[in-house]
Amino acid sequence: MDSESKPPMTKNDKLHIVMFPWLAFGHMIPFLELSKLIAQKGHRVTFVSTPKNIDRLPKLPPNLSPRLTLVKIPLPHVEKLPENAEATVDLPYDKVKYLKMAYDQLEQPIAQLLRDASPDWVIYDFASYWLGPIAARLSISSAYFSIFIAATLCFMGSAQVLMGMRSDSRTKPEDFTVPPKWVPFESTVAFRLFEINRIFDDMTGSGDDENIPATYRFGAAIDGCDVVAVRSSCEFEPEWLQLLEEIYQKPVIPVGQLPPIPPDHDSVDNDKEWKTIKEWLDKQPKGSVVYVAFGSEAKPSQDELTEIALGGEGGGGMVAVERWWWDSDGGMMVVQWWRCGGGGGGGGGVVVVVGVLVWWRQSGGGGGGGMD
Repeated sequence: MDSESKPPMTKNDKLHIVMFPWLAFGHMIPFLELSKLIAQKGHRVTFVSTPKNIDRLPKLPPNLSPRLTLVKIPLPHVEKLPENAEATVDLPYDKVKYLKMAYDQLEQPIAQLLRDASPDWVIYDFASYWLGPIAARLSISSAYFSIFIAATLCFMGSAQVLMGMRSDSRTKPEDFTVPPKWVPFESTVAFRLFEINRIFDDMTGSGDDENIPATYRFGAAIDGCDVVAVRSSCEFEPEWLQLLEEIYQKPVIPVGQLPPIPPDHDSVDNDKEWKTIKEWLDKQPKGSVVYVAFGSEAKPSQDELTEIALGGEGGGGMVAVERWWWDSDGGMMVVQWWRCGGGGGGGGGVVVVVGVLVWWRQSGGGGGGGMD
């Protein structure tokens, strides 16, 4: 039975917010960081994901634990989804569609959770495109939270364009290699052809009847929400945020970049590996080090990594190339890096920006940093 309408809030009322991200660490971590910020304001947050993903998240700061609850909801089994795969990082790219199918089967369990908890708000991701209408039926306010910046969202277009409901919807890869006509100012935001070719079928559903296209999910998620929250700021892209409100015809709220913050700064400063790296960095001339990070899911080949390092060497600079991902036991990242150019030679070691590495390791789980 649907929930009854809630009475108007007063100034001192505290909210209960349910957070439901897509099953990728590049999504779950920003959702968790936003959850922490909301909890710091005194509101109650319920963060929902699957058991294995909850176990891999970084530990919560003790002061937030009373207001931020992590809730495990089992992931249904679907054919062709490997056993124990609960996040995109557990899968090759061509198997992610089966994770989305399993995720879609969470529709009824999530609806029941919302009925039982009766929160004030639910904040959801693009993949749960079905959640906005459920929240509306239950008289729960809803927000679609985008981990992508406003420029990306503007480039992708309105909900109607994304769902293929307009004649100017894009139907071939070349359509994504130029700025769209609804961007009224000069822009270079567009895909290169090789970039869109890799993800075109998943985005548009071309030649795949097994899955809901990513563009449709985005469009329906936007169409079904009350407001849109964006991982951005007015200082960073004011013109894009203004355009996004015009495109969506809905309130758009920038929530900041949400960088992960280590729970214990002293533990980072005292880490021996970080000290070694920091000492090396401190010896380099200003502007002489280039840091290249591929995130948690990009797995470039050895030849590609070597080519990048040699390119930096040819430019006369110092280059650190990072490569990291999850192992099957849930947490240790494998990292490779090189020092080139003025430093000469190469070698193995640890990631240059160890603050991220140390945070995951000391918290006993979690991971991310790439766009999943």
